[in-house]
Amino acid sequence: MQAIQISEKVYWVGAIDWNLRDFHGYATSRGTTYNAYLILSDKPTLIDTVKKEFYPEMLARIQSVLDPKKIEIIISNHAEMDHSGALLQAVADMQPSAVYASAMGVKNLVAQLHPSFEIKPVKTGDKIDVGGDTFSFVEARMLHWPDSMLAYLEKENILFTNDVFGMHLATSKLFDDENDEQIWQQEARKYYANIVLPYSEIVTRFLGQVQQMGLSPKMIAPDHGFIWRKDPSKIVKLYAEFAAQKPTNKAVIVYDTMWGSTDKMACAIADGLLQGGTEVKLFSMHACHRSDVITEVMGAGALLIGSPVLNSQIFPAMADVLCYMKGLKPKNLIGAAFGSYGWNGAPVDSLTKTLEEMGIEVVSPAVKSCFVPDEAKLQECEQLGKLVSQKLAEKMP
Repeated sequence: MQAIQISEKVYWVGAIDWNLRDFHGYATSRGTTYNAYLILSDKPTLIDTVKKEFYPEMLARIQSVLDPKKIEIIISNHAEMDHSGALLQAVADMQPSAVYASAMGVKNLVAQLHPSFEIKPVKTGDKIDVGGDTFSFVEARMLHWPDSMLAYLEKENILFTNDVFGMHLATSKLFDDENDEQIWQQEARKYYANIVLPYSEIVTRFLGQVQQMGLSPKMIAPDHGFIWRKDPSKIVKLYAEFAAQKPTNKAVIVYDTMWGSTDKMACAIADGLLQGGTEVKLFSMHACHRSDVITEVMGAGALLIGSPVLNSQIFPAMADVLCYMKGLKPKNLIGAAFGSYGWNGAPVDSLTKTLEEMGIEVVSPAVKSCFVPDEAKLQECEQLGKLVSQKLAEKMP
């Protein structure tokens, strides 16, 4: 396990998790990395640690360039356990003279790890002299935890951003220009949609704050994925785009089906949307994952949701995905509901209420079919698709 040099004084000493497939209910089909960074200043400094079980990998990388006991400072940019899980062991082995985190980071680390050592708080504008270079700090509260913080190594001009500007992508290629852009664009979008999306207004304000500070790092080094060295501004621009959530002429249809009736309705709605010139994405929750659904919903213009009725409730898979999406708070959408039932159609109507609770502009009452939809009912579904397409067109610039 060898450290990888990323600048004159900075080494990547993280770990690669090739087999991670779930992160907070988000399907991570390409695994992830837990990035930690070693700065060989006069006061050797470690930025973040790794998930607890990957500590031996991080330690081996550190040992390839430095005796770990020479590390004098550890900075914890984020208290979540995939970055702080190895902190107790690291402090026990390295015996640093100081451990730093944001004020909320101190609180969260104490609550999670119950450390016997002191963690010193820092805030935006604070600086730490590490001998030959200086760290300054920028708090990034709620991106995506209250404790999140960025550390800027001034002379090396590297911004360490913890979860901000990262993605879940296991790769042995450490830099942006070494990785397939089609893949990382997809994973960056998925990461934002599943983790950062509810904080989009905060993202917009934060990007403005960073711009006002005049930071223009030559590298952005997040804690997941790879390091941005060729064009760090690219991921910053993407975050601005993601945060804006400008609606497009695309509709996402999310549904489940028991005996095929709701599926027929979904297909008829899709046909109406296509006739209206709207791009369509269909997700049957029999076959699809909630994290892929929200990735497509972010940046769409319309969301249509459909469900059969089971035990006087919507179908369990729909309850799951709607709960997930509601927490992620997608913006700037119109929508409508549909579904089939046997003797109680009220749960289908409840889908409309769910859309309203999500802040989605409902453009039509729910279309409901008692058991199997006949031709007239399928035409009603098709008309719903055409109506949504028309409403979307009116919103386009």
